[in-house]
Amino acid sequence: MKAFRTLSLPARRQISRHVITARSSPSSSLSSPSLSLLSPATTATATSFQTRRHASSSSSKHPEGFTPPTADDLAELRERVQEFTRREIPEAVAAATDRGNAFPAEMWAKLGEAGFLGMTADEAVGGLGLGYQAHCVVMEELSRASGSIGLSYAAHSQLCVNQLQLNGTPEQKQRFLPDLIAGAKVGALAMSEAGAGSDVVSMRTAAKKVDGGFLLTGTKMWITNGPDADIVVVYAKTDPSAGSKGITAFVVETKSSSSPGGETTAGFSCARKLDKMGMRGSNTGELVFDGVFVPEANVLGRVGGGVRVLMEGLDLERLVLSAGPLGLMQAALVDVALPFVHQRRQFGRPVAHNQLVQGKLADMYTRMQAARAYTYATAKDVDENGAVRTQDCAGAILYAAERATETALDCVQLLGGMGYVEEMPASRLLRE
Repeated sequence: MKAFRTLSLPARRQISRHVITARSSPSSSLSSPSLSLLSPATTATATSFQTRRHASSSSSKHPEGFTPPTADDLAELRERVQEFTRREIPEAVAAATDRGNAFPAEMWAKLGEAGFLGMTADEAVGGLGLGYQAHCVVMEELSRASGSIGLSYAAHSQLCVNQLQLNGTPEQKQRFLPDLIAGAKVGALAMSEAGAGSDVVSMRTAAKKVDGGFLLTGTKMWITNGPDADIVVVYAKTDPSAGSKGITAFVVETKSSSSPGGETTAGFSCARKLDKMGMRGSNTGELVFDGVFVPEANVLGRVGGGVRVLMEGLDLERLVLSAGPLGLMQAALVDVALPFVHQRRQFGRPVAHNQLVQGKLADMYTRMQAARAYTYATAKDVDENGAVRTQDCAGAILYAAERATETALDCVQLLGGMGYVEEMPASRLLRE
Protein backbone atom coordinates (compact mmCIF):
# COMPACT_ATOMS: atom_id res chain seq x y z
CA MET A 1 0.00 0.00 0.00
CA LYS A 2 2.90 2.32 0.66
CA ALA A 3 3.86 2.18 -3.00
CA PHE A 4 0.34 3.15 -4.05
CA ARG A 5 0.28 5.86 -1.39
CA THR A 6 3.57 7.26 -2.74
CA LEU A 7 1.81 7.89 -6.02
CA SER A 8 -1.22 9.30 -4.22
CA LEU A 9 0.72 12.14 -2.54
CA PRO A 10 1.52 14.04 -5.74
CA ALA A 11 -1.99 13.10 -6.83
CA ARG A 12 -3.38 15.12 -3.91
CA ARG A 13 -1.32 18.11 -5.04
CA GLN A 14 -2.62 17.63 -8.59
CA ILE A 15 -6.22 17.85 -7.35
CA SER A 16 -5.34 20.92 -5.28
CA ARG A 17 -3.92 22.67 -8.34
CA HIS A 18 -7.19 22.11 -10.18
CA VAL A 19 -9.19 23.43 -7.21
CA ILE A 20 -7.02 26.55 -7.10
CA THR A 21 -7.49 27.01 -10.83
CA ALA A 22 -11.22 26.62 -10.38
CA ARG A 23 -11.39 29.29 -7.71
CA SER A 24 -9.54 31.77 -9.88
CA SER A 25 -11.48 31.07 -13.08
CA PRO A 26 -15.09 32.29 -12.63
CA SER A 27 -15.88 31.78 -16.29
CA SER A 28 -15.25 28.03 -16.34
CA SER A 29 -17.98 25.40 -15.99
CA LEU A 30 -18.45 22.01 -14.33
CA SER A 31 -18.40 18.98 -16.59
CA SER A 32 -17.77 16.05 -14.22
CA PRO A 33 -20.38 14.73 -11.78
CA SER A 34 -17.68 12.75 -9.98
CA LEU A 35 -16.42 15.99 -8.44
CA SER A 36 -19.01 15.47 -5.72
CA LEU A 37 -16.48 13.07 -4.17
CA LEU A 38 -14.18 16.03 -3.48
CA SER A 39 -14.43 18.39 -0.53
CA PRO A 40 -17.45 20.65 0.17
CA ALA A 41 -15.27 23.65 -0.61
CA THR A 42 -14.55 22.20 -4.02
CA THR A 43 -18.22 21.43 -4.59
CA ALA A 44 -19.08 25.01 -3.71
CA THR A 45 -16.89 26.21 -6.54
CA ALA A 46 -18.34 23.69 -9.00
CA THR A 47 -19.71 26.31 -11.35
CA SER A 48 -16.19 27.66 -11.83
CA PHE A 49 -14.42 24.31 -12.23
CA GLN A 50 -12.92 23.57 -15.62
CA THR A 51 -11.93 20.00 -16.39
CA ARG A 52 -8.98 19.14 -18.56
CA ARG A 53 -9.19 16.70 -21.44
CA HIS A 54 -6.16 15.32 -23.21
CA ALA A 55 -8.13 14.41 -26.30
CA SER A 56 -11.50 14.92 -27.90
CA SER A 57 -11.94 11.26 -28.78
CA SER A 58 -10.90 7.87 -27.51
CA SER A 59 -8.80 7.20 -30.60
CA SER A 60 -5.77 9.10 -29.27
CA LYS A 61 -5.57 6.84 -26.22
CA HIS A 62 -6.60 3.56 -27.84
CA PRO A 63 -5.58 1.46 -30.82
CA GLU A 64 -7.27 2.26 -34.11
CA GLY A 65 -10.76 0.75 -34.31
CA PHE A 66 -11.05 0.39 -30.52
CA THR A 67 -14.51 -0.54 -29.23
CA PRO A 68 -15.20 -0.15 -25.49
CA PRO A 69 -15.78 -3.48 -23.74
CA THR A 70 -19.27 -4.36 -22.50
CA ALA A 71 -20.09 -5.24 -18.91
CA ASP A 72 -20.25 -8.89 -19.97
CA ASP A 73 -16.80 -8.61 -21.56
CA LEU A 74 -15.34 -7.22 -18.35
CA ALA A 75 -17.05 -9.85 -16.21
CA GLU A 76 -15.67 -12.62 -18.41
CA LEU A 77 -12.20 -11.08 -18.21
CA ARG A 78 -12.41 -10.89 -14.42
CA GLU A 79 -13.27 -14.59 -14.24
CA ARG A 80 -10.32 -15.38 -16.48
CA VAL A 81 -7.91 -13.40 -14.29
CA GLN A 82 -9.30 -15.02 -11.14
CA GLU A 83 -8.71 -18.45 -12.65
CA PHE A 84 -5.15 -17.40 -13.44
CA THR A 85 -4.44 -16.13 -9.92
CA ARG A 86 -5.92 -19.23 -8.27
CA ARG A 87 -3.63 -21.36 -10.39
CA GLU A 88 -0.47 -19.26 -10.52
CA ILE A 89 -0.55 -16.91 -7.49
CA PRO A 90 -2.04 -18.82 -4.54
CA GLU A 91 -1.44 -17.51 -1.04
CA ALA A 92 1.72 -19.62 -0.70
CA VAL A 93 3.28 -17.90 -3.72
CA ALA A 94 2.23 -14.43 -2.52
CA ALA A 95 3.70 -15.07 0.94
CA ALA A 96 6.94 -16.49 -0.48
CA THR A 97 7.27 -13.51 -2.80
CA ASP A 98 6.98 -11.18 0.18
CA ARG A 99 9.34 -13.14 2.42
CA GLY A 100 11.92 -13.60 -0.31
CA ASN A 101 11.90 -9.93 -1.32
CA ALA A 102 11.99 -11.04 -4.96
CA PHE A 103 9.64 -11.15 -7.91
CA PRO A 104 9.13 -14.68 -9.30
CA ALA A 105 10.88 -14.33 -12.66
CA GLU A 106 8.87 -17.15 -14.27
CA MET A 107 5.69 -15.10 -13.74
CA TRP A 108 6.46 -12.79 -16.69
CA ALA A 109 6.11 -15.56 -19.27
CA LYS A 110 2.91 -16.77 -17.59
CA LEU A 111 1.42 -13.28 -17.65
CA GLY A 112 2.45 -12.93 -21.28
CA GLU A 113 0.95 -16.27 -22.27
CA ALA A 114 -2.32 -15.28 -20.59
CA GLY A 115 -2.37 -12.07 -22.67
CA PHE A 116 -2.36 -9.70 -19.71
CA LEU A 117 0.76 -7.70 -20.60
CA GLY A 118 -0.70 -5.89 -23.60
CA MET A 119 -4.17 -4.88 -22.45
CA THR A 120 -4.05 -1.47 -24.15
CA ALA A 121 -1.68 -2.27 -27.02
CA ASP A 122 -2.33 -2.86 -30.72
CA GLU A 123 -3.29 -6.37 -31.77
CA ALA A 124 -0.70 -6.05 -34.56
CA VAL A 125 2.09 -6.28 -31.96
CA GLY A 126 0.42 -8.94 -29.83
CA GLY A 127 -1.76 -6.76 -27.64
CA LEU A 128 -5.44 -7.17 -26.83
CA GLY A 129 -6.47 -3.53 -27.28
CA LEU A 130 -9.20 -3.82 -24.63
CA GLY A 131 -8.78 -0.40 -23.01
CA TYR A 132 -8.38 0.95 -19.50
CA GLN A 133 -11.42 -0.61 -17.83
CA ALA A 134 -10.02 -4.01 -18.77
CA HIS A 135 -6.56 -3.01 -17.61
CA CYS A 136 -8.02 -2.00 -14.23
CA VAL A 137 -9.77 -5.38 -13.93
CA VAL A 138 -6.50 -7.26 -14.44
CA MET A 139 -4.63 -4.94 -12.08
CA GLU A 140 -7.28 -5.34 -9.37
CA GLU A 141 -7.37 -9.13 -9.47
CA LEU A 142 -3.59 -9.57 -9.63
CA SER A 143 -3.18 -7.20 -6.67
CA ARG A 144 -5.83 -9.12 -4.78
CA ALA A 145 -3.58 -12.16 -5.06
CA SER A 146 -0.31 -10.28 -4.48
CA GLY A 147 0.23 -6.55 -4.26
CA SER A 148 3.88 -7.01 -5.18
CA ILE A 149 3.13 -8.89 -8.38
CA GLY A 150 0.38 -6.41 -9.21
CA LEU A 151 2.70 -3.42 -8.84
CA SER A 152 5.43 -4.90 -11.03
CA TYR A 153 2.77 -5.87 -13.55
CA ALA A 154 1.55 -2.25 -13.72
CA ALA A 155 5.07 -0.86 -14.10
CA HIS A 156 5.63 -3.18 -17.04
CA SER A 157 2.24 -3.07 -18.79
CA GLN A 158 1.25 0.54 -18.13
CA LEU A 159 4.36 2.62 -17.42
CA CYS A 160 6.42 0.96 -20.15
CA VAL A 161 4.18 -0.84 -22.66
CA ASN A 162 1.45 1.80 -22.73
CA GLN A 163 3.96 4.65 -23.03
CA LEU A 164 5.37 2.96 -26.11
CA GLN A 165 1.84 2.35 -27.40
CA LEU A 166 0.91 6.02 -26.99
CA ASN A 167 4.14 7.66 -28.12
CA GLY A 168 6.20 5.15 -30.07
CA THR A 169 6.74 5.26 -33.82
CA PRO A 170 5.47 2.27 -35.83
CA GLU A 171 9.06 1.04 -36.04
CA GLN A 172 9.59 1.38 -32.27
CA LYS A 173 6.38 -0.50 -31.54
CA GLN A 174 7.42 -3.36 -33.82
CA ARG A 175 10.89 -3.51 -32.24
CA PHE A 176 9.97 -3.40 -28.59
CA LEU A 177 6.34 -4.31 -27.93
CA PRO A 178 6.10 -7.96 -29.10
CA ASP A 179 8.74 -9.19 -26.62
CA LEU A 180 7.36 -7.02 -23.81
CA ILE A 181 3.81 -8.24 -24.40
CA ALA A 182 4.95 -11.87 -24.55
CA GLY A 183 6.82 -11.50 -21.25
CA ALA A 184 10.13 -12.34 -22.94
CA LYS A 185 11.49 -8.98 -21.80
CA VAL A 186 10.78 -6.88 -18.72
CA GLY A 187 9.88 -3.19 -18.94
CA ALA A 188 10.24 -0.23 -16.58
CA LEU A 189 10.04 3.55 -16.49
CA ALA A 190 12.77 5.71 -14.97
CA MET A 191 11.80 9.25 -14.04
CA SER A 192 12.46 9.76 -10.31
CA GLU A 193 15.83 10.65 -8.87
CA ALA A 194 17.03 10.98 -5.29
CA GLY A 195 16.58 14.75 -5.52
CA ALA A 196 13.80 14.89 -8.11
CA GLY A 197 10.48 13.15 -7.49
CA SER A 198 7.37 15.15 -8.29
CA ASP A 199 9.62 18.07 -9.31
CA VAL A 200 10.47 16.52 -12.67
CA VAL A 201 12.24 19.60 -14.05
CA SER A 202 14.88 19.41 -11.31
CA MET A 203 16.19 16.06 -12.60
CA ARG A 204 19.95 15.92 -13.17
CA THR A 205 20.27 13.00 -15.57
CA ALA A 206 21.60 14.47 -18.81
CA ALA A 207 21.67 13.33 -22.43
CA LYS A 208 24.52 14.75 -24.50
CA LYS A 209 24.11 14.80 -28.28
CA VAL A 210 26.78 12.84 -30.14
CA ASP A 211 27.09 11.42 -33.62
CA GLY A 212 24.17 9.07 -34.19
CA GLY A 213 22.49 9.52 -30.84
CA PHE A 214 22.94 10.59 -27.22
CA LEU A 215 25.08 9.70 -24.20
CA LEU A 216 23.03 9.38 -20.99
CA THR A 217 24.68 10.18 -17.66
CA GLY A 218 23.00 10.19 -14.26
CA THR A 219 21.11 8.04 -11.76
CA LYS A 220 17.47 7.11 -11.29
CA MET A 221 15.98 6.06 -7.96
CA TRP A 222 13.00 3.95 -6.78
CA ILE A 223 12.62 2.31 -10.20
CA THR A 224 10.06 -0.51 -10.10
CA ASN A 225 11.37 -3.51 -12.10
CA GLY A 226 14.69 -1.68 -12.37
CA PRO A 227 16.88 -4.63 -11.27
CA ASP A 228 15.26 -6.88 -13.91
CA ALA A 229 14.39 -4.52 -16.74
CA ASP A 230 15.48 -5.16 -20.31
CA ILE A 231 13.78 -2.04 -21.70
CA VAL A 232 13.48 1.20 -19.74
CA VAL A 233 11.75 4.43 -20.71
CA VAL A 234 14.18 7.02 -19.34
CA TYR A 235 13.75 10.78 -19.00
CA ALA A 236 16.84 12.99 -19.27
CA LYS A 237 17.74 16.62 -19.92
CA THR A 238 18.87 17.32 -23.47
CA ASP A 239 18.85 21.11 -22.92
CA PRO A 240 19.26 22.05 -19.23
CA SER A 241 18.65 25.73 -20.00
CA ALA A 242 15.20 25.09 -21.49
CA GLY A 243 13.47 23.96 -18.29
CA SER A 244 10.51 21.68 -18.95
CA LYS A 245 11.07 21.99 -22.69
CA GLY A 246 14.57 20.59 -22.41
CA ILE A 247 13.64 17.07 -21.25
CA THR A 248 13.51 14.10 -23.64
CA ALA A 249 12.22 10.54 -23.28
CA PHE A 250 14.44 7.67 -24.45
CA VAL A 251 13.97 3.93 -24.83
CA VAL A 252 17.06 2.36 -23.26
CA GLU A 253 17.94 -1.27 -23.87
CA THR A 254 19.84 -2.52 -20.83
CA LYS A 255 21.31 -5.50 -22.62
CA SER A 256 23.31 -5.32 -25.81
CA SER A 257 21.34 -6.88 -28.66
CA SER A 258 24.50 -7.15 -30.78
CA SER A 259 26.34 -9.41 -28.34
CA PRO A 260 25.57 -13.15 -28.40
CA GLY A 261 25.34 -13.44 -24.62
CA GLY A 262 23.16 -10.39 -24.15
CA GLU A 263 25.73 -8.64 -22.00
CA THR A 264 24.74 -5.53 -20.07
CA THR A 265 24.84 -2.38 -22.17
CA ALA A 266 28.08 -0.45 -21.66
CA GLY A 267 27.71 2.17 -18.93
CA PHE A 268 24.45 0.80 -17.51
CA SER A 269 24.14 -0.83 -14.10
CA CYS A 270 21.75 -1.36 -11.23
CA ALA A 271 23.64 0.04 -8.25
CA ARG A 272 21.43 -1.63 -5.67
CA LYS A 273 18.14 -3.32 -5.06
CA LEU A 274 16.07 -1.56 -2.40
CA ASP A 275 14.87 -3.40 0.70
CA LYS A 276 11.36 -2.02 1.17
CA MET A 277 8.80 -2.21 3.97
CA GLY A 278 5.99 -3.26 1.64
CA MET A 279 5.61 -4.46 -1.95
CA ARG A 280 8.72 -6.45 -1.18
CA GLY A 281 8.32 -8.84 -4.07
CA SER A 282 8.25 -5.97 -6.55
CA ASN A 283 11.93 -5.52 -7.34
CA THR A 284 12.90 -1.86 -7.02
CA GLY A 285 16.32 -0.38 -7.63
CA GLU A 286 18.69 2.49 -8.26
CA LEU A 287 19.84 2.66 -11.89
CA VAL A 288 23.10 4.20 -13.04
CA PHE A 289 23.76 5.57 -16.53
CA ASP A 290 27.43 6.29 -17.08
CA GLY A 291 27.74 7.43 -20.68
CA VAL A 292 25.10 5.00 -21.99
CA PHE A 293 24.77 5.41 -25.75
CA VAL A 294 21.19 5.65 -27.03
CA PRO A 295 20.67 5.84 -30.80
CA GLU A 296 18.47 8.57 -32.26
CA ALA A 297 16.00 5.87 -33.30
CA ASN A 298 15.29 5.31 -29.58
CA VAL A 299 14.03 8.83 -28.86
CA LEU A 300 10.43 8.47 -27.67
CA GLY A 301 8.35 11.33 -29.00
CA ARG A 302 10.47 14.28 -30.04
CA VAL A 303 13.64 15.79 -28.62
CA GLY A 304 12.59 18.26 -25.94
CA GLY A 305 9.11 16.74 -25.72
CA GLY A 306 9.73 14.45 -22.77
CA VAL A 307 7.48 16.27 -20.31
CA ARG A 308 4.57 15.96 -22.72
CA VAL A 309 5.24 12.22 -23.03
CA LEU A 310 5.47 11.94 -19.26
CA MET A 311 2.33 13.90 -18.43
CA GLU A 312 0.31 12.25 -21.19
CA GLY A 313 0.92 8.89 -19.55
CA LEU A 314 0.88 9.95 -15.90
CA ASP A 315 -2.89 10.33 -15.58
CA LEU A 316 -3.52 6.92 -17.14
CA GLU A 317 -0.84 5.37 -14.93
CA ARG A 318 -2.53 6.72 -11.81
CA LEU A 319 -5.87 5.47 -13.03
CA VAL A 320 -4.70 1.89 -13.64
CA LEU A 321 -2.63 1.86 -10.45
CA SER A 322 -5.69 2.92 -8.44
CA ALA A 323 -7.08 -0.56 -9.12
CA GLY A 324 -4.24 -2.04 -7.04
CA PRO A 325 -5.66 -0.86 -3.70
CA LEU A 326 -9.06 -2.16 -4.82
CA GLY A 327 -7.55 -5.63 -5.03
CA LEU A 328 -5.91 -5.25 -1.63
CA MET A 329 -9.27 -4.26 -0.14
CA GLN A 330 -10.88 -7.31 -1.72
CA ALA A 331 -8.22 -9.52 -0.19
CA ALA A 332 -8.51 -7.90 3.26
CA LEU A 333 -12.31 -8.14 3.39
CA VAL A 334 -13.46 -11.03 1.20
CA ASP A 335 -10.49 -13.38 1.41
CA VAL A 336 -9.25 -12.83 4.98
CA ALA A 337 -11.58 -11.00 7.39
CA LEU A 338 -14.97 -12.45 6.39
CA PRO A 339 -13.99 -16.13 6.55
CA PHE A 340 -12.12 -15.58 9.83
CA VAL A 341 -14.94 -13.83 11.73
CA HIS A 342 -17.41 -16.53 10.70
CA GLN A 343 -15.08 -19.34 11.79
CA ARG A 344 -13.77 -17.75 15.00
CA ARG A 345 -16.14 -18.54 17.89
CA GLN A 346 -16.29 -16.83 21.26
CA PHE A 347 -18.98 -17.29 23.93
CA GLY A 348 -20.56 -20.03 21.88
CA ARG A 349 -21.11 -18.14 18.62
CA PRO A 350 -19.09 -16.73 15.69
CA VAL A 351 -17.62 -13.29 16.40
CA ALA A 352 -19.31 -12.15 13.17
CA HIS A 353 -22.56 -12.01 15.15
CA ASN A 354 -21.22 -9.15 17.29
CA GLN A 355 -22.49 -5.72 16.31
CA LEU A 356 -19.07 -4.07 16.52
CA VAL A 357 -17.62 -6.64 14.12
CA GLN A 358 -20.55 -6.19 11.76
CA GLY A 359 -20.00 -2.44 11.83
CA LYS A 360 -16.37 -2.83 10.82
CA LEU A 361 -17.30 -5.21 8.01
CA ALA A 362 -19.90 -2.73 6.76
CA ASP A 363 -17.33 0.08 6.75
CA MET A 364 -14.80 -2.07 4.90
CA TYR A 365 -17.33 -3.06 2.25
CA THR A 366 -18.59 0.51 1.75
CA ARG A 367 -15.07 1.91 1.36
CA MET A 368 -14.21 -0.75 -1.18
CA GLN A 369 -17.34 -0.21 -3.24
CA ALA A 370 -17.00 3.59 -3.21
CA ALA A 371 -13.37 3.42 -4.33
CA ARG A 372 -14.22 0.86 -7.00
CA ALA A 373 -17.06 3.03 -8.33
CA TYR A 374 -14.72 6.04 -8.65
CA THR A 375 -11.96 4.11 -10.42
CA TYR A 376 -14.20 2.32 -12.90
CA ALA A 377 -16.35 5.37 -13.66
CA THR A 378 -13.17 7.26 -14.52
CA ALA A 379 -11.87 4.39 -16.66
CA LYS A 380 -15.21 4.09 -18.43
CA ASP A 381 -15.09 7.79 -19.29
CA VAL A 382 -11.66 7.28 -20.85
CA ASP A 383 -12.80 4.27 -22.86
CA GLU A 384 -16.15 5.59 -24.02
CA ASN A 385 -15.57 9.34 -24.30
CA GLY A 386 -11.79 9.73 -24.56
CA ALA A 387 -11.92 11.97 -21.49
CA VAL A 388 -8.76 11.87 -19.36
CA ARG A 389 -9.44 14.16 -16.42
CA THR A 390 -6.35 14.79 -14.33
CA GLN A 391 -8.32 15.50 -11.16
CA ASP A 392 -10.27 12.24 -11.38
CA CYS A 393 -7.28 10.04 -12.26
CA ALA A 394 -5.40 11.59 -9.34
CA GLY A 395 -8.47 11.47 -7.12
CA ALA A 396 -9.06 7.79 -7.82
CA ILE A 397 -5.62 6.70 -6.62
CA LEU A 398 -5.68 9.09 -3.68
CA TYR A 399 -9.04 7.83 -2.47
CA ALA A 400 -8.36 4.14 -3.11
CA ALA A 401 -4.95 4.18 -1.43
CA GLU A 402 -6.23 5.82 1.74
CA ARG A 403 -9.31 3.60 1.96
CA ALA A 404 -7.15 0.51 1.43
CA THR A 405 -4.95 1.45 4.38
CA GLU A 406 -8.00 1.85 6.61
CA THR A 407 -9.44 -1.45 5.40
CA ALA A 408 -6.19 -3.33 6.03
CA LEU A 409 -5.99 -1.90 9.55
CA ASP A 410 -9.56 -3.07 10.23
CA CYS A 411 -8.61 -6.51 8.93
CA VAL A 412 -5.77 -6.71 11.44
CA GLN A 413 -8.13 -5.68 14.22
CA LEU A 414 -10.79 -8.23 13.28
CA LEU A 415 -8.24 -11.04 13.36
CA GLY A 416 -7.11 -10.12 16.85
CA GLY A 417 -3.83 -11.81 17.75
CA MET A 418 -3.80 -13.69 14.45
CA GLY A 419 -3.66 -10.37 12.62
CA TYR A 420 -0.27 -9.70 14.19
CA VAL A 421 1.49 -12.87 13.09
CA GLU A 422 2.82 -13.83 9.68
CA GLU A 423 0.73 -17.01 9.59
CA MET A 424 -2.08 -14.86 8.21
CA PRO A 425 -1.73 -12.42 5.28
CA ALA A 426 -3.19 -9.44 7.18
CA SER A 427 0.19 -7.89 8.01
CA ARG A 428 1.39 -8.29 4.41
CA LEU A 429 -1.76 -6.59 3.13
CA LEU A 430 -1.21 -3.69 5.54
CA ARG A 431 2.41 -3.25 4.46
CA GLU A 432 1.41 -3.37 0.80
